[in-house]
Amino acid sequence: MKFISWNVNGLRAIVKKNFLDVFEDSDADFFCLQETKLQAGQIELELPGYYQYWNYAEKKGYSGTAVFAKEPALSAAYGIGIPEYDDEGRVITLEYPDFYLVTCYTPNSQNELRRLDYRMAWEDVFREYLNQLKVKKSVIICGDLNVAHKEIDLKNWKTNQKSAGFTPQEREKFSVLLSNGYIDSFRYFYPELTGVYSWWSYRFNARKNNAGWRIDYFLVSEDLKEHLTDAKIHTDIIGSDHCPIELNLNFS
Repeated sequence: MKFISWNVNGLRAIVKKNFLDVFEDSDADFFCLQETKLQAGQIELELPGYYQYWNYAEKKGYSGTAVFAKEPALSAAYGIGIPEYDDEGRVITLEYPDFYLVTCYTPNSQNELRRLDYRMAWEDVFREYLNQLKVKKSVIICGDLNVAHKEIDLKNWKTNQKSAGFTPQEREKFSVLLSNGYIDSFRYFYPELTGVYSWWSYRFNARKNNAGWRIDYFLVSEDLKEHLTDAKIHTDIIGSDHCPIELNLNFS
């Protein structure tokens, strides 16, 4: 079973580039998007063979998530059930017989860390939300989680220790999440691999120089470990400031 996750940084813009080609070539069972940046009715995507699930931010041109799935979900939930965290379209949860699939666009702590307190509170309520799902069945979490967990996960870690996405507070929250029974699938397969990132700033020729960050993840609950077959980061696919990431599971 093939899962793809991609922060597209504006779906309407990337559809004019290469999105449909990437989507068709991937032939994924599930294709998850973050930062769609649109409202209902602003785009019509014809994706034969896929069911479409959308969560829009109340603020126009901001945030937003989507999932395109070959099989219909048993149930779909939008947000995490807490109003103060659910107006930005950041989470979609689809229920299937063997698992919950959760796509997430984690809030950025922003310049000068002005949203760090909000981010820290989000981390706690989102983790609790995932743990409540995990009691019922296996959980797969994907998306732009807006944190580079370890020094190995970004090129210039020494100069970014006070930057949003690599603060000690954010990294510790991610460690706590993993300690609650989740596996970082890419590091499961490639624990020491360096120089592989999923996001690059548009400034300073960052992508050309591979001055990137790995902030996009597939996490799985530990009971899915035996089903893991591979995890990939498609650094060759352009179109957004992020690249797609992939998870492969075998349930046979």
